[in-house]
Amino acid sequence: MPFDRTRMTINYLTMEATKQITRKLTGSKAMAQALEQEMNRDKNIFIMGEDVGKYGGIFGSTTGLYEKFGQERIMDTPISETGFIGAAIGAAAEGLRPIVELMFVDFHGVVMDQIYNHMAKIPYMSGGSVKLPIVLLTAVGGGYSDAAQHSQTLYASFGHLPGMKVVAPTFPNDIKGMLISAIRDDNPVVFMFHKTLQGLGWMDQLDASLGPVPEEVYTTPLDKAKVVREGKDVTIVGVQMMTVEALKAADKLVERGIDAEVIDLRSIKPIDKETLLKSVAKTGRMVVVDEDYYSYGITAEVSAIVASEGFKHLKAPIARLAIPDVPIPYSRVLEKYVIPDANDIINAVENMVTY
Repeated sequence: MPFDRTRMTINYLTMEATKQITRKLTGSKAMAQALEQEMNRDKNIFIMGEDVGKYGGIFGSTTGLYEKFGQERIMDTPISETGFIGAAIGAAAEGLRPIVELMFVDFHGVVMDQIYNHMAKIPYMSGGSVKLPIVLLTAVGGGYSDAAQHSQTLYASFGHLPGMKVVAPTFPNDIKGMLISAIRDDNPVVFMFHKTLQGLGWMDQLDASLGPVPEEVYTTPLDKAKVVREGKDVTIVGVQMMTVEALKAADKLVERGIDAEVIDLRSIKPIDKETLLKSVAKTGRMVVVDEDYYSYGITAEVSAIVASEGFKHLKAPIARLAIPDVPIPYSRVLEKYVIPDANDIINAVENMVTY
Protein backbone atom coordinates (compact mmCIF):
# COMPACT_ATOMS: atom_id res chain seq x y z
CA MET A 1 0.00 0.00 0.00
CA PRO A 2 1.48 3.38 -1.01
CA PHE A 3 2.36 5.91 1.71
CA ASP A 4 -0.44 8.47 2.06
CA ARG A 5 0.97 11.64 3.64
CA THR A 6 -2.38 13.47 3.38
CA ARG A 7 -4.24 10.78 5.35
CA MET A 8 -1.45 10.69 7.94
CA THR A 9 -1.68 14.48 8.39
CA ILE A 10 -5.47 14.35 8.77
CA ASN A 11 -5.24 11.55 11.34
CA TYR A 12 -2.64 13.50 13.31
CA LEU A 13 -4.77 16.65 13.31
CA THR A 14 -7.81 14.60 14.39
CA MET A 15 -5.83 13.12 17.27
CA GLU A 16 -4.64 16.56 18.34
CA ALA A 17 -8.18 17.96 18.17
CA THR A 18 -9.49 15.04 20.24
CA LYS A 19 -6.74 15.56 22.80
CA GLN A 20 -7.67 19.24 22.98
CA ILE A 21 -11.35 18.45 23.57
CA THR A 22 -10.76 15.75 26.18
CA ARG A 23 -8.00 17.54 28.13
CA LYS A 24 -8.95 17.56 31.82
CA LEU A 25 -7.85 19.75 34.71
CA THR A 26 -8.60 19.89 38.40
CA GLY A 27 -10.25 22.96 39.88
CA SER A 28 -6.92 24.26 41.22
CA LYS A 29 -5.14 23.81 37.89
CA ALA A 30 -8.02 25.52 36.07
CA MET A 31 -7.60 28.49 38.43
CA ALA A 32 -3.84 28.60 37.97
CA GLN A 33 -4.17 28.50 34.19
CA ALA A 34 -6.74 31.30 34.17
CA LEU A 35 -4.45 33.45 36.31
CA GLU A 36 -1.41 32.72 34.14
CA GLN A 37 -3.19 33.48 30.88
CA GLU A 38 -4.61 36.75 32.17
CA MET A 39 -1.27 37.84 33.66
CA ASN A 40 0.35 37.20 30.29
CA ARG A 41 -2.31 39.38 28.67
CA ASP A 42 -2.24 42.34 31.07
CA LYS A 43 0.87 43.56 32.90
CA ASN A 44 -1.30 45.50 35.37
CA ILE A 45 -2.49 42.27 36.99
CA PHE A 46 -0.73 41.07 40.10
CA ILE A 47 -1.54 38.63 42.92
CA MET A 48 -1.05 39.05 46.63
CA GLY A 49 -1.88 37.00 49.72
CA GLU A 50 -0.57 34.56 52.28
CA ASP A 51 1.52 31.69 50.80
CA VAL A 52 0.59 32.53 47.20
CA GLY A 53 4.27 32.74 46.14
CA LYS A 54 6.72 29.85 46.19
CA TYR A 55 4.22 27.65 48.02
CA GLY A 56 1.65 28.16 45.25
CA GLY A 57 -1.29 28.78 47.56
CA ILE A 58 -2.41 26.27 50.17
CA PHE A 59 -5.22 25.22 47.83
CA GLY A 60 -3.05 25.19 44.70
CA SER A 61 -4.57 28.20 42.97
CA THR A 62 -1.23 29.94 42.23
CA THR A 63 0.98 26.91 41.60
CA GLY A 64 3.87 27.72 39.26
CA LEU A 65 3.11 31.42 38.94
CA TYR A 66 5.87 32.70 41.21
CA GLU A 67 8.52 30.97 39.07
CA LYS A 68 7.14 32.60 35.94
CA PHE A 69 6.24 36.11 37.10
CA GLY A 70 8.49 36.69 40.10
CA GLN A 71 7.95 38.38 43.42
CA GLU A 72 6.93 41.73 41.97
CA ARG A 73 3.73 40.24 40.57
CA ILE A 74 3.19 37.28 42.92
CA MET A 75 3.48 38.80 46.37
CA ASP A 76 3.58 36.85 49.61
CA THR A 77 2.17 38.94 52.44
CA PRO A 78 2.35 38.98 56.23
CA ILE A 79 -0.59 37.56 58.18
CA SER A 80 -2.39 40.89 58.07
CA GLU A 81 -5.58 40.69 56.02
CA THR A 82 -6.58 44.28 56.75
CA GLY A 83 -3.20 45.47 55.50
CA PHE A 84 -2.84 43.56 52.27
CA ILE A 85 -6.51 43.69 51.21
CA GLY A 86 -6.47 47.41 51.95
CA ALA A 87 -3.33 47.71 49.81
CA ALA A 88 -5.05 45.86 46.97
CA ILE A 89 -8.00 48.25 47.13
CA GLY A 90 -5.64 51.21 46.92
CA ALA A 91 -3.78 49.67 43.98
CA ALA A 92 -7.06 49.07 42.14
CA ALA A 93 -8.11 52.67 42.71
CA GLU A 94 -4.85 53.77 41.06
CA GLY A 95 -5.43 51.72 37.91
CA LEU A 96 -3.86 48.34 38.64
CA ARG A 97 -5.85 45.10 38.61
CA PRO A 98 -5.03 43.21 41.82
CA ILE A 99 -6.09 39.68 42.64
CA VAL A 100 -5.95 39.19 46.39
CA GLU A 101 -6.48 35.95 48.28
CA LEU A 102 -8.25 35.74 51.62
CA MET A 103 -7.03 32.27 52.57
CA PHE A 104 -10.23 31.12 54.31
CA VAL A 105 -13.54 32.93 53.92
CA ASP A 106 -13.95 32.59 57.70
CA PHE A 107 -11.25 35.25 58.11
CA HIS A 108 -13.43 37.96 56.56
CA GLY A 109 -14.30 39.14 60.05
CA VAL A 110 -10.86 40.65 60.58
CA VAL A 111 -11.06 42.62 57.33
CA MET A 112 -14.77 43.38 57.15
CA ASP A 113 -14.28 47.14 57.07
CA GLN A 114 -11.98 47.00 54.04
CA ILE A 115 -14.31 44.66 52.15
CA TYR A 116 -17.73 45.98 53.12
CA ASN A 117 -17.04 49.69 53.59
CA HIS A 118 -14.28 50.28 51.04
CA MET A 119 -14.19 47.66 48.29
CA ALA A 120 -17.97 47.45 47.94
CA LYS A 121 -18.79 51.15 48.35
CA ILE A 122 -16.03 53.36 46.93
CA PRO A 123 -17.18 53.06 43.28
CA TYR A 124 -20.71 54.08 44.31
CA MET A 125 -19.65 56.84 46.70
CA SER A 126 -17.34 58.31 44.05
CA GLY A 127 -20.14 58.45 41.52
CA GLY A 128 -18.34 55.89 39.39
CA SER A 129 -15.21 58.02 39.02
CA VAL A 130 -13.14 55.47 40.99
CA LYS A 131 -13.20 51.95 39.61
CA LEU A 132 -12.04 49.00 41.69
CA PRO A 133 -11.19 46.13 39.32
CA ILE A 134 -10.24 43.81 42.16
CA VAL A 135 -10.83 40.07 42.53
CA LEU A 136 -11.04 38.74 46.06
CA LEU A 137 -10.28 35.00 45.99
CA THR A 138 -11.34 33.01 49.01
CA ALA A 139 -11.66 29.31 49.94
CA VAL A 140 -14.95 28.01 51.32
CA GLY A 141 -16.50 24.80 52.56
CA GLY A 142 -16.33 22.06 55.17
CA GLY A 143 -15.93 18.32 55.26
CA TYR A 144 -12.41 18.09 56.73
CA SER A 145 -12.93 18.56 60.46
CA ASP A 146 -11.50 22.06 60.28
CA ALA A 147 -14.06 23.16 62.87
CA ALA A 148 -16.10 26.30 63.29
CA GLN A 149 -13.49 28.86 62.18
CA HIS A 150 -12.28 27.20 58.97
CA SER A 151 -15.30 25.37 57.51
CA GLN A 152 -17.92 27.92 56.50
CA THR A 153 -19.10 29.08 53.08
CA LEU A 154 -20.74 32.41 54.03
CA TYR A 155 -22.16 32.89 50.53
CA ALA A 156 -25.03 35.00 51.83
CA SER A 157 -22.80 37.19 53.99
CA PHE A 158 -21.17 38.56 50.83
CA GLY A 159 -24.25 38.41 48.62
CA HIS A 160 -26.20 40.51 51.11
CA LEU A 161 -24.18 43.66 50.57
CA PRO A 162 -24.60 45.82 47.42
CA GLY A 163 -21.56 46.79 45.40
CA MET A 164 -19.86 43.45 44.80
CA LYS A 165 -20.42 40.60 42.39
CA VAL A 166 -20.17 37.24 44.16
CA VAL A 167 -19.60 33.98 42.29
CA ALA A 168 -19.14 30.36 43.38
CA PRO A 169 -18.45 28.04 40.42
CA THR A 170 -18.47 24.28 40.79
CA PHE A 171 -16.81 22.56 37.83
CA PRO A 172 -13.30 23.22 36.44
CA ASN A 173 -14.44 24.67 33.10
CA ASP A 174 -16.64 27.19 34.90
CA ILE A 175 -13.90 27.93 37.41
CA LYS A 176 -11.55 28.98 34.61
CA GLY A 177 -14.12 30.88 32.56
CA MET A 178 -15.64 32.73 35.50
CA LEU A 179 -12.25 33.63 36.96
CA ILE A 180 -11.19 35.20 33.66
CA SER A 181 -14.47 37.13 33.54
CA ALA A 182 -13.94 38.28 37.13
CA ILE A 183 -10.43 39.53 36.38
CA ARG A 184 -11.65 41.51 33.37
CA ASP A 185 -14.59 43.06 35.22
CA ASP A 186 -14.18 46.68 36.36
CA ASN A 187 -16.26 45.98 39.47
CA PRO A 188 -15.15 44.22 42.67
CA VAL A 189 -15.74 40.48 42.41
CA VAL A 190 -15.65 37.99 45.26
CA PHE A 191 -14.59 34.65 43.77
CA MET A 192 -15.37 31.80 46.16
CA PHE A 193 -13.74 28.44 45.41
CA HIS A 194 -14.63 25.27 47.30
CA LYS A 195 -11.72 23.42 48.90
CA THR A 196 -13.14 19.99 48.05
CA LEU A 197 -13.48 20.90 44.37
CA GLN A 198 -9.82 21.92 43.97
CA GLY A 199 -8.77 18.31 43.31
CA LEU A 200 -5.81 18.38 45.69
CA GLY A 201 -4.00 15.15 46.49
CA TRP A 202 -4.27 15.55 50.26
CA MET A 203 -8.06 15.90 50.12
CA ASP A 204 -10.80 13.45 49.21
CA GLN A 205 -10.81 12.95 45.44
CA LEU A 206 -14.10 13.63 43.67
CA ASP A 207 -14.96 13.07 40.02
CA ALA A 208 -16.49 16.56 40.00
CA SER A 209 -13.12 18.16 40.80
CA LEU A 210 -11.68 16.99 37.45
CA GLY A 211 -13.18 17.96 34.14
CA PRO A 212 -12.58 19.08 30.56
CA VAL A 213 -11.13 22.60 30.34
CA PRO A 214 -10.25 24.21 26.99
CA GLU A 215 -6.67 25.37 26.60
CA GLU A 216 -7.66 28.61 24.93
CA VAL A 217 -8.77 31.73 26.78
CA TYR A 218 -12.54 32.02 27.22
CA THR A 219 -15.02 33.77 29.49
CA THR A 220 -18.12 32.56 31.32
CA PRO A 221 -20.84 35.03 32.42
CA LEU A 222 -20.83 36.07 36.07
CA ASP A 223 -24.62 36.41 36.27
CA LYS A 224 -25.96 33.14 34.90
CA ALA A 225 -26.99 29.89 36.56
CA LYS A 226 -26.48 26.64 34.65
CA VAL A 227 -28.86 23.74 34.15
CA VAL A 228 -26.51 20.78 34.63
CA ARG A 229 -29.21 18.13 34.36
CA GLU A 230 -32.53 18.37 32.54
CA GLY A 231 -35.64 17.01 34.25
CA LYS A 232 -39.41 17.41 34.43
CA ASP A 233 -40.62 16.47 37.93
CA VAL A 234 -38.71 18.67 40.38
CA THR A 235 -36.05 21.41 40.32
CA ILE A 236 -33.07 21.04 42.66
CA VAL A 237 -30.94 24.17 43.09
CA GLY A 238 -27.43 23.82 44.52
CA VAL A 239 -24.19 25.71 44.99
CA GLN A 240 -20.78 24.05 44.57
CA MET A 241 -20.67 20.84 46.67
CA MET A 242 -24.44 20.92 47.04
CA THR A 243 -24.71 20.84 43.24
CA VAL A 244 -22.54 17.71 43.32
CA GLU A 245 -24.81 16.17 45.97
CA ALA A 246 -27.88 17.17 43.95
CA LEU A 247 -26.55 15.34 40.89
CA LYS A 248 -25.95 12.22 43.00
CA ALA A 249 -29.49 12.46 44.32
CA ALA A 250 -30.92 12.93 40.82
CA ASP A 251 -29.24 9.72 39.63
CA LYS A 252 -30.80 7.75 42.49
CA LEU A 253 -34.20 9.40 42.07
CA VAL A 254 -34.39 8.07 38.50
CA GLU A 255 -34.55 4.57 39.98
CA ARG A 256 -37.63 5.69 41.91
CA GLY A 257 -39.36 7.11 38.86
CA ILE A 258 -38.58 10.78 39.59
CA ASP A 259 -36.90 12.94 36.94
CA ALA A 260 -35.05 15.82 38.63
CA GLU A 261 -33.68 18.94 37.00
CA VAL A 262 -30.50 20.25 38.65
CA ILE A 263 -29.42 23.89 38.55
CA ASP A 264 -25.91 24.99 39.52
CA LEU A 265 -26.50 28.51 40.82
CA ARG A 266 -22.88 29.63 40.12
CA SER A 267 -23.66 33.32 40.71
CA ILE A 268 -24.59 34.35 44.25
CA LYS A 269 -24.91 38.04 43.37
CA PRO A 270 -26.66 38.69 41.09
CA ILE A 271 -28.91 35.62 41.14
CA ASP A 272 -30.18 34.42 37.76
CA LYS A 273 -33.94 34.68 38.31
CA GLU A 274 -34.78 33.80 34.71
CA THR A 275 -33.26 30.31 34.83
CA LEU A 276 -34.85 29.55 38.21
CA LEU A 277 -38.33 30.66 37.18
CA LYS A 278 -38.17 28.91 33.81
CA SER A 279 -37.27 25.63 35.50
CA VAL A 280 -40.03 25.87 38.12
CA ALA A 281 -42.55 26.68 35.41
CA LYS A 282 -41.64 23.31 33.90
CA THR A 283 -41.36 21.13 37.02
CA GLY A 284 -43.73 22.79 39.49
CA ARG A 285 -41.55 21.83 42.47
CA MET A 286 -38.31 23.10 43.96
CA VAL A 287 -35.73 21.99 46.51
CA VAL A 288 -32.96 24.46 47.39
CA VAL A 289 -29.86 23.04 49.07
CA ASP A 290 -26.99 25.05 50.51
CA GLU A 291 -23.83 24.53 52.57
CA ASP A 292 -24.38 27.89 54.24
CA TYR A 293 -26.55 28.46 57.31
CA TYR A 294 -30.31 28.00 57.12
CA SER A 295 -31.50 31.41 58.32
CA TYR A 296 -31.16 34.42 56.01
CA GLY A 297 -29.17 32.41 53.48
CA ILE A 298 -29.27 31.40 49.82
CA THR A 299 -32.12 28.95 50.40
CA ALA A 300 -34.25 31.79 51.78
CA GLU A 301 -33.37 34.16 48.92
CA VAL A 302 -34.03 31.65 46.14
CA SER A 303 -37.26 30.55 47.80
CA ALA A 304 -38.42 34.16 48.13
CA ILE A 305 -37.75 34.83 44.45
CA VAL A 306 -39.71 31.79 43.31
CA ALA A 307 -42.54 32.29 45.82
CA SER A 308 -43.04 35.92 44.83
CA GLU A 309 -42.52 35.67 41.07
CA GLY A 310 -43.36 32.05 40.23
CA PHE A 311 -45.93 31.06 42.86
CA LYS A 312 -48.56 30.15 40.26
CA HIS A 313 -46.35 27.34 38.99
CA LEU A 314 -45.78 25.64 42.35
CA LYS A 315 -47.52 22.33 43.01
CA ALA A 316 -45.98 21.97 46.48
CA PRO A 317 -44.24 24.14 49.09
CA ILE A 318 -40.55 24.85 48.40
CA ALA A 319 -38.18 22.68 50.46
CA ARG A 320 -35.01 24.17 51.96
CA LEU A 321 -31.94 22.22 53.08
CA ALA A 322 -28.97 23.93 54.73
CA ILE A 323 -26.70 23.82 57.75
CA PRO A 324 -28.64 24.32 61.00
CA ASP A 325 -27.96 27.57 62.80
CA VAL A 326 -25.05 26.18 64.81
CA PRO A 327 -21.27 26.58 64.44
CA ILE A 328 -19.88 23.79 62.26
CA PRO A 329 -18.67 21.01 64.58
CA TYR A 330 -15.10 19.71 64.72
CA SER A 331 -16.30 16.12 65.16
CA ARG A 332 -16.35 14.41 61.75
CA VAL A 333 -19.57 12.58 62.64
CA LEU A 334 -21.34 15.75 63.74
CA GLU A 335 -19.97 17.74 60.80
CA LYS A 336 -21.33 15.17 58.38
CA TYR A 337 -24.64 15.30 60.19
CA VAL A 338 -25.12 19.06 59.77
CA ILE A 339 -24.00 19.34 56.11
CA PRO A 340 -26.78 18.27 53.69
CA ASP A 341 -26.07 15.34 51.37
CA ALA A 342 -27.71 13.34 48.59
CA ASN A 343 -29.83 11.30 50.99
CA ASP A 344 -31.28 14.45 52.54
CA ILE A 345 -32.16 15.73 49.07
CA ILE A 346 -33.79 12.43 48.12
CA ASN A 347 -35.93 12.48 51.25
CA ALA A 348 -37.02 16.07 50.59
CA VAL A 349 -37.94 15.30 47.00
CA GLU A 350 -39.86 12.14 47.88
CA ASN A 351 -41.87 14.02 50.51
CA MET A 352 -42.60 16.72 47.95
CA VAL A 353 -43.86 14.55 45.11
CA THR A 354 -46.64 13.20 47.32
CA TYR A 355 -48.42 16.57 46.80
